[in-house]
Amino acid sequence: MKSVIHRAGDRGVAEHGWLHSRFSFSFAEWYDPLKMGFGVLRVLNDDIIDPCSGFGKHPHSDMEIITIVTEGVVSHEDSMGNKYEVPAGDVQVMSAGTGVVHAEFNRGDSTLALFQIWITPHTEGLLPRYDQKSFGKIKEKNKFELLVSPNLANSRDSENLLDWGIVALRINQEAYVYRAVIDGGTTIEHALKNPKHGAYIFVVTGEIEVAGSLLSPRDAIGVWDIEKISIVARASSEILFFEVPMNKKGFP
Repeated sequence: MKSVIHRAGDRGVAEHGWLHSRFSFSFAEWYDPLKMGFGVLRVLNDDIIDPCSGFGKHPHSDMEIITIVTEGVVSHEDSMGNKYEVPAGDVQVMSAGTGVVHAEFNRGDSTLALFQIWITPHTEGLLPRYDQKSFGKIKEKNKFELLVSPNLANSRDSENLLDWGIVALRINQEAYVYRAVIDGGTTIEHALKNPKHGAYIFVVTGEIEVAGSLLSPRDAIGVWDIEKISIVARASSEILFFEVPMNKKGFP
């Protein structure tokens, strides 16, 4: 097994008055050559956006962009004609593909908090696509809840996805995004779906132990060259769990 630990205090910082961001990987003006991503997981930003503020129209291409809203409401509009409200408990996926322009605003009177995740697609030049789904609060503790999974047309795990009823949002990569709430003193395990995959575990709240390392809020650990991962909650904890190909393309 190999591993890397990213502590909360070592993340990149951006303060723009209305925007308060922490970057797990190199992003915008913050650059760390040792933090260019984890496999195909390229961006994990922890953003807080003040009321009546947001990101104006800007372009993206050839990236799978996932937004997990934890507080407030995102007002989204894009060049595909989509115009939606994305409240806390919803997850949004935008496959940028050949190119899309979008804008994201906090039009409310309270703080907006979200995680924005970028995953490189298995193929460039695909048609752009938008989707979102309301997951609400975590319904069952001590289990992984699947939020994002591979597009069935490209997945080697299609039978399992059919068993799940395809309840997760789809992206153009053999990557999986889960969330979990774990009671203190409880251990949960995850068997990787592919020996070429790794897992990146991000602590939202609480304290967990993975591979002998203690992790506090906003710490993260990446592990690979391993078949099964055990997560021990030392206190009641919430995590985000990413299973991703460790090569830069994914589907071989």
